[in-house]
Amino acid sequence: MLEQFKKFAFKGNVVDLAVGVVVGTAFGKIVDSLVKNIIMPVLGVFLPADQGYQHWAWTIDGKTIPYGQFLAEIVNFLIVAAALFVFVVKFLGWLTRNSKEEAAKPTPALTKDQMLLEEIRNLLRERVEAGLEARP
Repeated sequence: MLEQFKKFAFKGNVVDLAVGVVVGTAFGKIVDSLVKNIIMPVLGVFLPADQGYQHWAWTIDGKTIPYGQFLAEIVNFLIVAAALFVFVVKFLGWLTRNSKEEAAKPTPALTKDQMLLEEIRNLLRERVEAGLEARP
């Protein structure tokens, strides 16, 4: 069982996934800080509220419904989704499109000089393989 676990845990895909999770978590923290410390306070300046977005709430029948944090999470999600869209759809799409275009390019036709040089090379190779030395 230990051997099977080692094979599973140290496969390339599992390690790549772990790196992706760590990088994704770090990126999520950066975006979260951007939303909480820059975007939402700027919105708080333009929107009416005494204590910023964190204390935005509705009071209905004496019960408080805080919606400021929820709005921050929505903005956070939209930024992460936009960043993923740009990276996955646009950037990776551009990379795959370029690689497909390069693969689809036909090889240019050889000139007469190049064809003659190939023939000479092939004849010399045949002579060496047959045990005959190429003499100038």
